[in-house]
Amino acid sequence: MVDIVDAETRSRMMRNIRGKDTKPELLLRRALHARGFRYRLHQKGLPGRPDLVFPKYRAAVFVHGCFWHRHPRCPKATTPATREDFWQSKFAENTARDRRNIDQLQSVGWRVLVVWECELAPNAIAATTDRVSAWLDQGRPMETGAN
Repeated sequence: MVDIVDAETRSRMMRNIRGKDTKPELLLRRALHARGFRYRLHQKGLPGRPDLVFPKYRAAVFVHGCFWHRHPRCPKATTPATREDFWQSKFAENTARDRRNIDQLQSVGWRVLVVWECELAPNAIAATTDRVSAWLDQGRPMETGAN
């Protein structure tokens, strides 16, 4: 299949794809904040710089795009028809990096949750927020040490 835009336009379009403050991430942040959860964003000292970090719960949440992070059995996780070898390599590197970051976080005692872009669709966001809230609550906040 031939691209419908020229190479310069495609390059500009791809450059504009951001890794943080994405629409799905903003939706989840807004929903969790409304439920009283407070978090840090993209904490540099942690492997993979998780999208949301809940130090009180020692929990990290990644909001993954289905296309870039290869959500299994998701219709959004398509593979472009052109340059298939490039894309397969790119996707393999992304998923290996994701696995490495999750393993590193867990090895130092963090709980990790991945929320997929498709789970934040208008018809699914309430259920996803319920699931994330329950997951955070089950980890119970760490003691502050203050009496």
